[in-house]
Amino acid sequence: MKKNKTFHKKKVWVVFLCCTLLLLGLIGRLVYLMGFRSDYYYEKAQDLHERERDIKAARGQILDAKGKVLAANKTVCTISVIHSQIKDPEKVISILSKELSMDEAAIRKRVEKVSSIERIKTNVEKTVGDTIRDYELPGVKVDEDYKRYYPYSSLASKVLGFTGGDNQGIIGLEVKYEEILSGTPGKILTTTDARGVEIDEIGESRIDPVAGDNLQISLDANIQEFVQQAALKVMEEKQADRVSILLMNPQNGEIYACVNVPEFDLNEPFTLNTDTDTSGLSQNEKQDLLNQMWRNPCLNDTYEPGSTFKIITMSAGLEEGVVSLNDSFYCPGYKVVDDRRIHCANRNGHGAEDFLKGAENSCNPVFIEVGLRLGVDNYYKYFQQFGLLKKTGVDLPGEAGTIMHKKENMGDVELATVAFGQSFQITPIQLATTVSSLINGGNRVTPHFGVTVQSPDGTYVKKIEYPVESGIVSEKTSETVRYILEHVVSEGSGKNAKIEGYTIGGKTATSQTLPRSANRYISSFLGFAPAENPQVLALCIIHNPQGVYYGGTIAAPVVRSIFDNVLPYLGIEKTAPVENVTPTPTEG
Repeated sequence: MKKNKTFHKKKVWVVFLCCTLLLLGLIGRLVYLMGFRSDYYYEKAQDLHERERDIKAARGQILDAKGKVLAANKTVCTISVIHSQIKDPEKVISILSKELSMDEAAIRKRVEKVSSIERIKTNVEKTVGDTIRDYELPGVKVDEDYKRYYPYSSLASKVLGFTGGDNQGIIGLEVKYEEILSGTPGKILTTTDARGVEIDEIGESRIDPVAGDNLQISLDANIQEFVQQAALKVMEEKQADRVSILLMNPQNGEIYACVNVPEFDLNEPFTLNTDTDTSGLSQNEKQDLLNQMWRNPCLNDTYEPGSTFKIITMSAGLEEGVVSLNDSFYCPGYKVVDDRRIHCANRNGHGAEDFLKGAENSCNPVFIEVGLRLGVDNYYKYFQQFGLLKKTGVDLPGEAGTIMHKKENMGDVELATVAFGQSFQITPIQLATTVSSLINGGNRVTPHFGVTVQSPDGTYVKKIEYPVESGIVSEKTSETVRYILEHVVSEGSGKNAKIEGYTIGGKTATSQTLPRSANRYISSFLGFAPAENPQVLALCIIHNPQGVYYGGTIAAPVVRSIFDNVLPYLGIEKTAPVENVTPTPTEG
């Protein structure tokens, strides 16, 4: 009996001890939750009673060189529903289907979904949003935000780029300068009770969005529009596949115009700019067509430059001292390199000529000889020195690199063809940038559009800086190159670019795409003015023109018409005719 009582007492003490420990544990847990985790659980409780809706920030504008708005914002609406607040689902479904021109089944799926908030449609026209708001439907929210709008439609489409439904940049300057343009979104917070019903007494709180900064660019809408018209005209006349034209300042790299026709409508970027029947195409095939339409051939694509690349061979030869203006050459219409006979454009030959005349004639044998005098090692040295083996750093995404023979695979035949611009590929922006450095005194500039950043009210924030490399060639070589290229226009193959009262320098080119048997050509002309102090450089490239396809015949006149209008617009005045002064001959 005594043993049972002792056992019972022990049992009671064990139970008491367990209860005490459990109580202490609960008290400790309560202290922990209230003392150390109170903020966390307060936020969780708030989340259960708050509905959050984003407010898009007004995206910064893109302004041209004169302040014209090229990319703006249009007020639109986002339509959302809160399931727990809807009192008449059928009425909501019917009205939203009618006003938004959407399928009832799609709307029903969102209306009946039990969630904190469901977005029905974004980028709804403001008039439609106002109409829906006027119905005063419980559980239906109409929030105003912004959609990108492009006042000039297709102007500079492949430069400006466009934004997606979330207002983020997808291509072009819109994506390159996303951090500057995007701004900071705001929020609308709605407080609800335990059933999810909005508490009227508390209402909505709002965190206002912060608008993005504006970006002013060097592109001039007036110049871009004129150049685009010139490109469309020659494309139609020559039934060409496409035309690209670059216009830039060779002294600082600012790009005045970048045209790639056909362009596309920035306000309808997912609509093809051709009459292609897409009914039988897969989604991937349609996307491929859109990707091609959005490409900027001036920097995304490479091409075989042809004789415009002779400017590089000329500059390297003069800088290295392997050729001078007065060096004598003879052209029988071809030049034999190793076991290959490489023809001149003039199959009958140019006969005896000095280097200046060889440049005026765009004589292949002359430039082959200069290339061979340089040799592979020296030629590669100048590729590197001129910056041809790296990208230009232009402030647009997707720049392609030069496709060049590897040095170890380059023999005399490859060297000969490269010397007059064949058997390799570069981008138009690379050619224009490299030539800029060879005619501006030897400074390799960075081609660019972005110039300054401004606050939303137009206040200056900062200037955008770009690297410059000096010493690409000597001032003497640069002067001689300008002199030679002015003669190409005044006396030689570029005469169709001549303008009375202006000194124009330039080089023609006609290259053949692969396979050569297809007889498809690329006609181009690179020109600059004034020749003695270049302020504008233009590169016109015409892809697959029909009929006459020589660069000097069809591309040079395009640049002439552009210069005839753009030079006075930029305040570059005509000068009285002066005698050409021959620079001191370089040693050869």
